[in-house]
Amino acid sequence: MKKSMLNSFLAALLAVALTGCVGSSQVPATAITVQTSSGEVSAVIGGEGALVYRDIPFALPPEGQRRWAAPEPVETPERQIQTRKLPVMCPQPQSMASGVDGGEYHGTEDCLYLDIYTPGEAATSGSAPVMVWIHGGSNLTGHKGTYDFSRLAVRQGVVVVVINYRLGPFGWFVHPAIQGPDLTGSPLANFGTLDMVEALRWTQRNVALFGGDANNVTIFGESAGGRNVYSLLSSPVTAGLFHKAIAQSGHIRSFSPAQAYNVEREFPHLDRGSWEVVDALGLDNDAVGADALRAVEAEVLLRAYYGLDEDHAQPAVINDGVVIPSEGILLALGNPEYAKHVPVLAGTTRDEITLWLGLNRYYVDVSYPLTRLLPAKLRIKNPDMYQFWVDTRSRGWKLSAVDDPFRAMQQAGYTELYAYRYDWDEQADNFLVRFSEILGASHASEIAFIMGAPMYGAIGNFMYPDTDSAREMTDIMMTAWGAFAREGAPRLPRELDWPRYDTAHPAFVRLDVGDGLGLSDDVPSREELLDRVASSAVVSELERCLLAWEMVTAVGDPDYGAYTRWENGRCAEVDAVAEKRRIRDELEAQYGSVYYPE
Repeated sequence: MKKSMLNSFLAALLAVALTGCVGSSQVPATAITVQTSSGEVSAVIGGEGALVYRDIPFALPPEGQRRWAAPEPVETPERQIQTRKLPVMCPQPQSMASGVDGGEYHGTEDCLYLDIYTPGEAATSGSAPVMVWIHGGSNLTGHKGTYDFSRLAVRQGVVVVVINYRLGPFGWFVHPAIQGPDLTGSPLANFGTLDMVEALRWTQRNVALFGGDANNVTIFGESAGGRNVYSLLSSPVTAGLFHKAIAQSGHIRSFSPAQAYNVEREFPHLDRGSWEVVDALGLDNDAVGADALRAVEAEVLLRAYYGLDEDHAQPAVINDGVVIPSEGILLALGNPEYAKHVPVLAGTTRDEITLWLGLNRYYVDVSYPLTRLLPAKLRIKNPDMYQFWVDTRSRGWKLSAVDDPFRAMQQAGYTELYAYRYDWDEQADNFLVRFSEILGASHASEIAFIMGAPMYGAIGNFMYPDTDSAREMTDIMMTAWGAFAREGAPRLPRELDWPRYDTAHPAFVRLDVGDGLGLSDDVPSREELLDRVASSAVVSELERCLLAWEMVTAVGDPDYGAYTRWENGRCAEVDAVAEKRRIRDELEAQYGSVYYPE
């Protein structure tokens, strides 16, 4: 394995979600075109004969006066839609999620486009289930071109729509110059969420032209995309736009307009509030007007935004009282007023947190057994501590991504709720990297099995090997997701039962192969997990406090008071943020970087 290949993989792990460009063939289909409300689009042939339609605009470019405004639909049926040569993405910093080499920032504000994957020429009846994919990336990075749903479309007979939406400070922004002095005069703040809503409206108007059933639409997304699924479920403005929902690793977090503005850092644990961003631009927060803010060049705004430290949370969904109810996503999910009463499937991966720990020098040792001209060998320094940290944090993630929202939704009257945990970890290990131990069932690793195509770029064959086990796992995932989109209930092989979720007995399905596939009721509460942290012998006292801090602040709505109260103030004098910074600085001084590669 070449060093450049390994480094590409390792860099990919630093992305917010595991992504790698997996574009389908660009071979044109035989004069297959569709006349949409946005113009005429031509198909190309994708994997397994799927027809793929790329770069369809669903809203006008949110530039100039349309920056920080609700998206406006495109109505230009006479235009000829051209597939772009470069990936179409909203403004974002360089990462593996961009799929572009080099440069510091990528994308343009003219980014509100979608792609469509259909089962092929036979999909003309207008009866195929529709699945709308919302990408992850912390609502900061990512784009539609990263994903290839050709195989899912063909094997499950579904039409898949993959969308872009505004990111970072373009997607979620509150400032008196935009919303008014009290932040409520023009309260819209969730512009990225509104882009998703507009994409769903476009889908309702046009998807039948691609063979899809507008009355059977499933929204699905992973990581921030899963959180956005919950946002759409809680929103008062999405009624009738979808009929089923799948939230993959989508923990819930949202902030008030005052927190998103965060004047003079009133809320010290929130970073990159708009007051801080505008100050970094060198503008006067009290005097700047909307026109001046909208005139700031996109890259200048990105530099100001990402030039600020981000040690914990930043506002990427805002309780504006219009798109997201003022009480926030979690409480809104439990409010019958906003309930959609649609089937919902939600879950996490068993080892969510390995994506961040697996290349962190604090946890992993890097050596060169032969020569630095060859790839490095990665080894977990303290396997017991690593496994305890991964297990505890990943279980905490599931509580925030599945059990907490499902408990609220059950209170609101939802009855068709299904929970899962993705456990597959049979990667192609080698002498240098034991993927199954370092990553295991990591965050976003299930996406490749839903798509039926490798992720991670060139290293994908290690994480998604050509084995019977991987093929079986792909069939399990595709079948479950496809059945849910068609029928509103996921289906398992061997006629295994997938029961509905019940708060009184919160069982979930372990998605794995062989004997690993089955039902589990191993769902310790957050209090039980914190008790395990308090008594564990595999972590130091400082590590105990840092783990407790992460458990109550890193996923879901953060509860800083819970940290200071924990164990009668056991960690109250430990400044977790400062200690994490100190560890980071020491690793950078010793290795040049917290993460491998340097």
